[in-house]
Amino acid sequence: MTTSGQLPRRCWVEIDLAALERNLKLIRASLPPQIKYVAVVKADAYGHGLHHVAARLMHAGADLFAVANIAEAMALRELSGDWPVLLLSPVLPDEDRYLADYDLAATVSSADEVRRFDAVGLAAGKPVAVHLKIDTGMGRLGVWHEQAGELIARICSAQGIRLAGVFTHFSSADDDPEFTEEQRQIFLRVLAGFTGFKPEGLFIHADNSAGLETTPGSSVFNAVRVGLLQFGILPHPNSLLARVHTEPVFSFHTRVGLVKQLPAGTGVSYGRTHRLKRNSTVAILTAGYGDGIARSSSNRAQVLIGGRRCPVLGRVTMDQTIVDITDVPGPVACGDPVVLVGRQGPGEIMIAEFSEWSDSIPWEMLCSVTKRVPRLYRNAAGV
Repeated sequence: MTTSGQLPRRCWVEIDLAALERNLKLIRASLPPQIKYVAVVKADAYGHGLHHVAARLMHAGADLFAVANIAEAMALRELSGDWPVLLLSPVLPDEDRYLADYDLAATVSSADEVRRFDAVGLAAGKPVAVHLKIDTGMGRLGVWHEQAGELIARICSAQGIRLAGVFTHFSSADDDPEFTEEQRQIFLRVLAGFTGFKPEGLFIHADNSAGLETTPGSSVFNAVRVGLLQFGILPHPNSLLARVHTEPVFSFHTRVGLVKQLPAGTGVSYGRTHRLKRNSTVAILTAGYGDGIARSSSNRAQVLIGGRRCPVLGRVTMDQTIVDITDVPGPVACGDPVVLVGRQGPGEIMIAEFSEWSDSIPWEMLCSVTKRVPRLYRNAAGV
């Protein structure tokens, strides 16, 4: 649990970098050869740690990295000065100069952005790369598809901008295949309507891990954005990539802080939302919502102790969580390891299940593990 010079860990995350690299290779092997791999590593690589994850994905051969903002892009530039990086979120006016300074590709949704980025490119003496985003029904970023022709004309006539890609975003890829296909067809019609449009050399992407369905050799699509799947989490079982058996990269751990006996009828934790129906042995864990165990999972979540599932009793508190260990065979002692997400002996708790206990989604739960929880990186050689 500790090494020389380090405090013992009360709650920690383990990231298997070797599994991450194997996942990328499996995903790439399942795709047609012309499909480029866009590694989405925003939000600190979904809570896995941007520097370690991006370095391993560079080693494994990702084609382009997609991040949310300038700060994340600059962190990537510390690892590589020339790897393609796409900003998925809007660039603020006082951030414009960084596009040229750090050779970043910006998402374009409006004529104002074209004007601003053109000025940056002209001042720098080097065109700024942009990906035109087309809103086909998400209602968030992107030029509305009916006005896309006018905007691409502005881009193509600007001297300080270089078109590097065109993309859209599916709003319901995981649960509405009909609308997803409608969005796909709108996008294809818009591309077909661009006068003199030549997709050669551009990133043309619409699909992510949940929505990937159309990648035949004749398709204009030549890239896929991969987020959760590279971390071993399948967003949607009906996607094309559902057949790719990726491995979990993330596991979440804590320890037993105290074991005690409580009589039947005792109310447990704040508000006494759980009352013991029998004489019970409980363990108080050294993690709570201050670490990433959602308060909304109170009285619903389970953990693994000794390979056995143990239910959470009462409300999750900031620093501690109470679980029932009455049915765990063998002794449980202070300091024993507890698995919140991952494997322990014959038991396993997946991130999807951990998320469901708080009516959340894996994206949110991964990003909710707080900064006070250290990340322990493992690879094929160990820690």
